Amino acid sequence: MKILITSEWYFPVINGVVTSIANLKRELERLGHEVRILTLSNQKRSYKKVDITFISSVGVGTIYPGARITLSTNDKHLKELIEWQPDVIHTQCEFSTFRLAKFIAKKLQIPIVHTYHTVYEDYTHYFSPNRKWGKVMVAIFTKKVLENATYVIAPTKKVNSLLKSYGITKEIMVVPTGIDLHKFTEGIEPNQKVRLKARLGIPSDQKLLLFVGRLAKEKNLEEIFTYIAKINHPNISLLIVGDGPHRNQLEKFTEKLHIRDRIIFTGMVPPDKIATYYKIADVFVSASNSETQGLTYIEALASGVPALCRKDPCLDNVITNGINGWQYHSLNHFREKLHTLITDEKLYEQLSKRAVKEAAQHYSSLSFAKKLENIYRQSIATNPKNEHKIPYLKQSRMNQ
Repeated sequence: MKILITSEWYFPVINGVVTSIANLKRELERLGHEVRILTLSNQKRSYKKVDITFISSVGVGTIYPGARITLSTNDKHLKELIEWQPDVIHTQCEFSTFRLAKFIAKKLQIPIVHTYHTVYEDYTHYFSPNRKWGKVMVAIFTKKVLENATYVIAPTKKVNSLLKSYGITKEIMVVPTGIDLHKFTEGIEPNQKVRLKARLGIPSDQKLLLFVGRLAKEKNLEEIFTYIAKINHPNISLLIVGDGPHRNQLEKFTEKLHIRDRIIFTGMVPPDKIATYYKIADVFVSASNSETQGLTYIEALASGVPALCRKDPCLDNVITNGINGWQYHSLNHFREKLHTLITDEKLYEQLSKRAVKEAAQHYSSLSFAKKLENIYRQSIATNPKNEHKIPYLKQSRMNQ
C-alpha cells in the first residue's frame, strides 16, 4: 500500500506523537509498504526532504506553545502528494494537517484513519478561561473532526470511553502504540552509567528518580517536586529529561521548595541518546493525568525501570500494582511504595524483570504496525471506489 501519515509535528520536534509516527513508519516500510509524511514547516515556505513534505505555516503560540497553522491548499508539494496517489491517509492530529488530509482524501476518494492522541480536556487552560465550557468546546470540535474518518484509533480504553462520551459514532478500535523495544532492552556498560551520572553531577550513592517528557503545565510535575520536598530523603535525586514552555516556572518552584540541588534538568536529549538515561534510573515517576497512553512509561518499563505514577485509567494494563511498579493515589501511598522500591532489593529485581517482560509482550512496534496494516486494508475495502479490490483485500486479511 501507499500510506500517507499526517501530523502537525515531526522531527526535529520530539514528543510522543512524533516517536509513535517514526516507529510506525519504520515498521510499515519493513513490511513492504510505501510511506510518506505530511507535516508543517517551521517557516513560511514549503519544501520536501526525501519522503517528508513540510508545508509552510505560521506560529500561533498564543493558543498553545509551539503551535503552528497553515491555511492554503494551493501548494505544489500537496499536488505532488496527490499525484503520488496514496491508498489511505493516517491522520495523527486534528488541526491544519487534518484539513490538508481531508483535501487530499476528497480529491482521491480515499479513506482517512485517525489516531486520537490528545486528551484536550486537560489543555483547556490554554484556550478557555472556563474549564466547563472548554470541555464542551472540545466535545463539539472532536465530533466534527472525526465525522471525516472511516475508522478511529484510540491508544487506550480511557480514550475510547472519552470519545464515546462525546457522542462519537464512528467505529473506534483500541490499539496501544508500540515502541522500538530493542534500544531499551539492550544493556549498557557499567562504566557508561558511571560517566553519565558523573557528567550530570549525580553522586554514585544516590537513588535516582526519572521523569521523561515535555515540560508543560498539564504534566503536573509540581506534585512530584512537592512530594520529594515533604519526604526529604537525603539520598534521592530526580532527573528531568526534556524541555518545554513550563521549565522556567518549574525551576523557580524547586527553589521555593529548597530542593533545587536535588533536581537535575537536562534539557532536550536526542532520541538516539534517550535510552541511556533510562538505564541510570532506579524509578520512573509521573504525576500527569493528561496522557492518552504515555510512551515514556512503556520505554521505562522496557528498560527495566519500575514505575511509580499517579493513578490514571490510561495506565490500566500498563502499570500493574506489585508487578512492574505502582499507581499511587496520595502522598502517603507514594512515600510507602518509594520506600519499598529503594530498600527491598529482591522485590526490586523481580519488578524490573517483570517490567521488561510485560513491555515486550504487549508493546512491540512490529505488532503495532501489523494491527494498523490490517485496519488500513479494512478501510480501503469499505471504500466503494475499491470494490474491484475487495476479493484481494479479504484474502490479504486472511493471510494476516
